[in-house]
Amino acid sequence: MNLDKANTDKVKTNTNQLSLMKFVEAQEDMRKSYFGGGPGAFASGVVWITAGIIALLSTKQMSVFVFFFGGMLIHPAGILLSKALNRSGKHQKGNPLSNLALESTFMLFVGLFIAFLTLNIQPNWFFSIMILIIGGRYFVFSSIYGMRIYWVFGAILILSGVLGFLFKTPFHLLGFIGGLIEILFSLLIINLEKRKT
Repeated sequence: MNLDKANTDKVKTNTNQLSLMKFVEAQEDMRKSYFGGGPGAFASGVVWITAGIIALLSTKQMSVFVFFFGGMLIHPAGILLSKALNRSGKHQKGNPLSNLALESTFMLFVGLFIAFLTLNIQPNWFFSIMILIIGGRYFVFSSIYGMRIYWVFGAILILSGVLGFLFKTPFHLLGFIGGLIEILFSLLIINLEKRKT
């Protein structure tokens, strides 16, 4: 009886190790394919800064328009940048983490909807809300890419969003802050990934 239990425990241990190995391999595939997500974060940072510039030179509504439609270009731009850095920009078929990446995108749409509703009530809250949502999403990226730097990345964005609320930071300035944080961390992530190869 004890022998059967020992064999069962051994099978469970081996299965868990195999599952963990597959998970780590899936992370490695995502990391190699998209350069650790750095190019995507860089593209996102450019969109943030562009929206900040538009807010400074034009209207808040136009800035949100640029932010929304520019956001749709982040993923394809990230893929192009990954390819420019000699990465495939395409994960292996059947990688389970690709679903997690897609599912976490829906968080952005929820955040965008909430931020858009506040635009006519408290316009300066728009970017603070989006920074909070995107910061939260980067925590998920830590699991997708297997890189702990995303915890720091997400935490700094969330802190920036909270401070934006507390100090009533000007609308355009939050666009610049979000963009600079994203570009800085994108370069750090790309540099970390380069060291691994």
